Amino acid sequence: MKSAEIVRRAFEKGLVIPAFNIPHLPMLEPVARAVADENSVAMIQVARLEWEKFGSESLERVAQEYAKFEKPGHTLLHLDHVPVIDEDLQQVDYLSILNRAAAAGYGSLMVDASRLSLEENIRATAEAAALAHAAGLPIEAELGAVMGHETSQQAIPYEEIFRKKMGFTDVSEARRFVQETGCDWLSVAVGSVHGAIAQGMLDRKKPDAKLDVGHIRALREAVNIPLVLHGGSGIQQEYITRGIAEGIAKINVGTEIRQPYERVIAQGGNVPGAQEAVYLRTRELIRDFLGVRDSAGLLAGSAGQ
Repeated sequence: MKSAEIVRRAFEKGLVIPAFNIPHLPMLEPVARAVADENSVAMIQVARLEWEKFGSESLERVAQEYAKFEKPGHTLLHLDHVPVIDEDLQQVDYLSILNRAAAAGYGSLMVDASRLSLEENIRATAEAAALAHAAGLPIEAELGAVMGHETSQQAIPYEEIFRKKMGFTDVSEARRFVQETGCDWLSVAVGSVHGAIAQGMLDRKKPDAKLDVGHIRALREAVNIPLVLHGGSGIQQEYITRGIAEGIAKINVGTEIRQPYERVIAQGGNVPGAQEAVYLRTRELIRDFLGVRDSAGLLAGSAGQ
């Protein structure tokens, strides 16, 4: 399967591709198995912070693990958040990481320059897009600021974030951004919340988030490319369903499968027990929350293998 074709097809059909983050390497096998057992299509992905601050080791190790457990016709390998400026406000050699991922066999890439000004974000993203396209890969970019518990600082109340549309992706900026960068998919801020990564907050429940469906619709009309929702865990289901219908074609899920894994380990369980918890939760999310059971047949079309 080609990632670009599958995500575009989901966008056109009003479907969504779940993208499951792998912060701990043993999580990959049960996620891949769950995706195939639900006859769905999903991405397995890793972000830089997950090999820097969790247990996925490196993008190459995730690719090696993926090669063992890949489910053809069901799974795709994606490189999630590669920041230009990271969560500790340090500059990252992002182009070299993208090159490594292309060499390791990833089917799609992401660059995140959203901590920069609009002009700098456009410049960095255009450079990353040129690299990805030269390797024959689609690239995801980010515009706007998905709020959340990314540090130990006290969080702003969620209702205030949503009411004031704090960090939301600006529609006119999105139109210009896509035109000037050539990115293939756009991660947008429309009400979702990132999960905790700060120590002592990892097991904290996320607030019940909403999505501004009208804002999603306006963004789709402005850019006409697949939209991506980060911070997919914890959103009220009715908003997920409506957001998908309006153009969310990829949705990232991390907290909902990371916490069951870590909880089993913290309670004295073993890795196989933690893997089973991940497997069961992934199946529930595919079947009951995202409603994409049996999506493989709907998305197959004439996509290349």
